[in-house]
Amino acid sequence: MKSPKRVTNKRALAGIALGLVCTVFALYISILLLSPRLPSIPYVSASPIDLNTKDDENDNRNRIQIEKIGVEVPFYTGNEDVLELGAWHRQPENGNPAQGGNFVLAAHRFEMGNTPGQTRTKSPFYRIDTLELGNNVRIFYEGQWYDYTVSKKYEVPDNALYIESTSVEPKLTLYSCSMRGPAAGRYVIEASPNTTR
Repeated sequence: MKSPKRVTNKRALAGIALGLVCTVFALYISILLLSPRLPSIPYVSASPIDLNTKDDENDNRNRIQIEKIGVEVPFYTGNEDVLELGAWHRQPENGNPAQGGNFVLAAHRFEMGNTPGQTRTKSPFYRIDTLELGNNVRIFYEGQWYDYTVSKKYEVPDNALYIESTSVEPKLTLYSCSMRGPAAGRYVIEASPNTTR
């Protein structure tokens, strides 16, 4: 028969171990939740969307660079599945940098991944709300750079499809879900084109 002291010690050790595991798990989840706002740490939280200002000659992907929030995100046409790869060029028939009109890009605000780097990659527009009037946005589209300046920022309901409508004046429209979730609305940034580089 086991002594009550040994059973108590085993229970205490099991309780301590469980508490330690729960603490480590909670800390890891906290790091995942905060990773889009933390600076990139190579080999820990670095992601393929981290800003590269070197204008790599070998990188011919269509992409958006936003220095203010430290991201460089490829964008694609297609359906919502392309959001897993980067940003979504919505309604391409309504505009693009070369032809004018309303060039619309949408991307996730926050999606949790298994690692801090994956969470950053899946959340390219996490800090879209920190963009300010006058900030620069660069677009690489079909082999050429286009520069834009942020001219408006506002929020709309989730059913405000007019933000994707064609426009006479050329503009860039960026949007993402509210941090309160898709049903809470969209955060929208509009930018006006500068001269082409």
